[in-house]
Amino acid sequence: MKPSFPVVWGRITNLTGQSFTTKTGLDFSFLVQGNGLFPSRTKYRISKNDFGTAYTHVPYDGPGGLNNQVRGPAYVWAILHDRRIRKGDW
Repeated sequence: MKPSFPVVWGRITNLTGQSFTTKTGLDFSFLVQGNGLFPSRTKYRISKNDFGTAYTHVPYDGPGGLNNQVRGPAYVWAILHDRRIRKGDW
């Protein structure tokens, strides 16, 4: 059974500044400020709500499944599907 989203958001915030990789192999990190996340490879904010929306449907085969649902689907997918975030829960 998947943990609640607040648990997963806590996992995400605890990994601020750590290295992640998109499905296409691009390395990035992020900074969490308040209810938003700022990927190092962009200038825009991805909201906590976008992660919550995506989380309701994990796992996805790739970021394309998120294209019309969230901002920054490549980053949202990479973070939610990282082993440190999933911890084997999905």
